[in-house]
Amino acid sequence: MKQILQEYAAYHYWANKQITDAILKMDPSLWQKEVDSSFPSLHHTILHLWDAGSIWWQRLKLQEVVTPPSAHFSGTTLDLVNNMLHQDKLWLNWVEGATEAALEHVFSYRNSKKEEFKEPRYQMLLHLFNHGTYHRGQLVTMMRTLGVKQVPGTDFILWARKR
Repeated sequence: MKQILQEYAAYHYWANKQITDAILKMDPSLWQKEVDSSFPSLHHTILHLWDAGSIWWQRLKLQEVVTPPSAHFSGTTLDLVNNMLHQDKLWLNWVEGATEAALEHVFSYRNSKKEEFKEPRYQMLLHLFNHGTYHRGQLVTMMRTLGVKQVPGTDFILWARKR
């Protein structure tokens, strides 16, 4: 299990870097241009990805008050990308240092509606990495809508072949 989660954590970082590198090469006026999707822009979708990674990190660290970065972030899209990738590195490093017992440990947390849940950490990690894949797909669609012709592939198998 640990090896699989290490691979997913490394893949998650790589895929987020691939897609955000491409976004940062776009005309900056497009980063916050409204596009019909779950979130109104590339910027806001990346902010959501950072929020998710940070919220789960805070829950993992048993913080009593969980605050999404979006509650106080006012930086640029470049700042946003750097912060999200830093959070992804924290996850990668944590998984690399975790024991099997740490991955199977059941932890308790409250969601944004204050409902309490308990689940093994490995399930939370799988959710986090899968969630990233979902929103990277949205970023690709948004980029194509904004006229980008060359969108990088971010499939797991592409990462695996490059290792």
